[in-house]
Parts: sequence; C-alpha cells; structure tokens
Amino acid sequence: MSLSLVAALCWCVAANLIAMLPMRDHHWRAAHVLMVLGLPIVPGLAVQDGWPHVLAFLLAAGSILRWPVFLACKRLRVVLSR
Repeated sequence: MSLSLVAALCWCVAANLIAMLPMRDHHWRAAHVLMVLGLPIVPGLAVQDGWPHVLAFLLAAGSILRWPVFLACKRLRVVLSR
C-alpha cells in the first residue's frame, strides 16, 4: 500500500469524523481545511497508484464535501451561461 493511498484513506476517515462533530458554522471551516489538505493527495495518487484510484478518491471526496461541489457547479453554470 503506497503512502498516498494511506493518506487518502486517512483523509476520508478524518473527513467522516469531522462530519460527526457539532459545529456552528455548518462545517464550512473544516471543509476548507479538508479541501486544502486533499489537493496534494491527488497528484500523489496519480503518480503512485494510477487514475482509477484518483477517480475513486475524488468521488469519495465529492460525496463527503457535497455542498462545496454543488455550489462550485452552480457558479460554473452561471459563468458558462453568460
């Protein structure tokens, strides 16, 4: 098991544990931290394990962080419709 795969699994476990915590800001601060920490994992997975693992990680991250993904798609749709 590669280091990047272990990091991706730890990221997923940490994200799920954070999601269980009660927070007043509806987890936005934690979501921003998770996005910043998840960015370096993607190229590591691509180099060490291949694109199927990257796709699986991005699907898991998108499932966990669904509101930032939803809002980014909404903003992209507005920008593209201009």
